[in-house]
Amino acid sequence: MTRKQRRLYFVLLGMLALAAATALVLTAVGDGMVYFYTPADLKTKHVGPDRRLRIGGLVEQGSVVKDGKTVRFVITDLTATVPAVYTGVLPDLFREGQGVVAEGKLDAAGVFQASEVLAKHDEKYMPKEVSEALKKSGQWQGEGTKK
Repeated sequence: MTRKQRRLYFVLLGMLALAAATALVLTAVGDGMVYFYTPADLKTKHVGPDRRLRIGGLVEQGSVVKDGKTVRFVITDLTATVPAVYTGVLPDLFREGQGVVAEGKLDAAGVFQASEVLAKHDEKYMPKEVSEALKKSGQWQGEGTKK
């Protein structure tokens, strides 16, 4: 094997190693991503039942039902709604009519099984994604987002 062939062999081997490392990184990043949806998005897009996602919107008035540590509520973007179930301790600021972002999975019946619920931290705060989705639908009446 000549020096030129050896050099070409090592360059090709290096490029193959770089491609394998890139593929591994992209696979790891893709598995860890959690996508944000509004209730209206869930009606138009197909989301698999085992996919982790975040749903943001408002807690619908009159929808919160507590049964011990299990809470059932409805998330709305004032266009569409998604029923949700959460078992655990809710944030102190969780209440009807307020902004919420829930992370979890959508089951086969269309009920969102939340593993984490985040509530707004003051009367002017709305998560950026939620306020943008509400503004896009023409339903948002607030002053804007706080960063």
